[in-house]
Amino acid sequence: MNAKQEHSVSRIREEIEMYQPVLEMLEQFPGESGHLQVPILKSLLAQHRRTIECVENDEPFLASQYTNPVEILSAMDIHWYFHLQQMFAGSGTGGGIHIAEDLEAIDDLTLPSDCCTFLRLGLYYQIAGLLPIPTAYLALTEPCDGTSGWHAAFMHHSDWRKVPVFAPDPPYHNDERAVEYYAGEMKRMVDFISEHTGKSLDMERLKQVVEETNKGYALWMEYNEVRRSSPTPHSYIMPMSCFFQINTAGAGDPDKTAWYEDMLADAERRVRDNVPEVPNQKLRFFWYDIQPFYFAEIASWLEQEWGGVIAMDMVSYCPYQLVDTSSEDSIFRGLARRAFQDGPMIHQARGTADNVIDDITRIVRDYNIDVVIFPGHVGHKDMAASASLARQVCRDLGVPFIHLGIDQADRRYMTVEEIKDKLSRFLGAMGLG
Repeated sequence: MNAKQEHSVSRIREEIEMYQPVLEMLEQFPGESGHLQVPILKSLLAQHRRTIECVENDEPFLASQYTNPVEILSAMDIHWYFHLQQMFAGSGTGGGIHIAEDLEAIDDLTLPSDCCTFLRLGLYYQIAGLLPIPTAYLALTEPCDGTSGWHAAFMHHSDWRKVPVFAPDPPYHNDERAVEYYAGEMKRMVDFISEHTGKSLDMERLKQVVEETNKGYALWMEYNEVRRSSPTPHSYIMPMSCFFQINTAGAGDPDKTAWYEDMLADAERRVRDNVPEVPNQKLRFFWYDIQPFYFAEIASWLEQEWGGVIAMDMVSYCPYQLVDTSSEDSIFRGLARRAFQDGPMIHQARGTADNVIDDITRIVRDYNIDVVIFPGHVGHKDMAASASLARQVCRDLGVPFIHLGIDQADRRYMTVEEIKDKLSRFLGAMGLG
């Protein structure tokens, strides 16, 4: 491995060094929830180690975005790393040992300061050589203009200019014509991967992978139904792992299905025995945006100071549909529908604002929500455009709505203490204290 390659995996090595001792400690002293946390860490570490192996041994591997079906990649037996995940690597899932220096570095980039900080961080990691250069790149051009610009910037960087790129073309609407079109894009993706990795797709293997993944999605949705209970069974920590386990850490793995079974069983036990992770629950919040790097500081404070739980959040709530595996066409159509309609941010930002209205209406009612928190990430222009609609929906539903106006990655924009103060004054004014 040359110096450039070693540098490209340096953050990944740091994250392995950070979490390996945590894994060993949990295995030795699992406590009440270690059986749920250990598989997550094992998945993360195994994925990181495999990425390093591919770089060291010059094996073919991909960089991919979270909207591209991992079932296809698993069925083709090709390793990949989740592109955006790298902004978390070596930083303790965001906000850790490197984030301050990284944020200072992006200040020097010739990019608008109101451009999404996630995208600016991604560009900085590319410029700084902190992203392993893959055999090929499965890109993303939705849901916003910023993402399209980010994609263009990656294609023109000197280190990545020769990396073959496939970017599925997302339709605007959700009708059957759109699904059929995007299914064709998924088939083209398979041809692209085969061309650049030498791997082929066995449809019977893809069917097996999808059927196993369907089990995980079904259990996840069942788990979300249990979260409607009051008190809700878990704190903010465990639900955040549901998306990672099935979208970024591989597919078709019975061990991951078993993890969802354990997660569901633990939640059902807590509801049955009335032993929620967070005692003395008083308020139920809906966090309607992706969680910021410093989310733990806010969510744990809400739990401790206000007896408030995140009963549902945008990443956990997505209308995933199970894939019909009866034919090749139905599989690709199902994967296409899930890829361009169902994922977090994609579901909310691509297409019409009806998705935002429907989400808030259903979740407030189904989860007996007391307060809707609309973080209003400065880089999410689509959500900013939807804020007034969201506020009106909440007004019609009779539920308090607060727009924070934060940066999901950069706490300098609005500090955690300022966020807490704004929430405290709002909750007090609403008589919820």
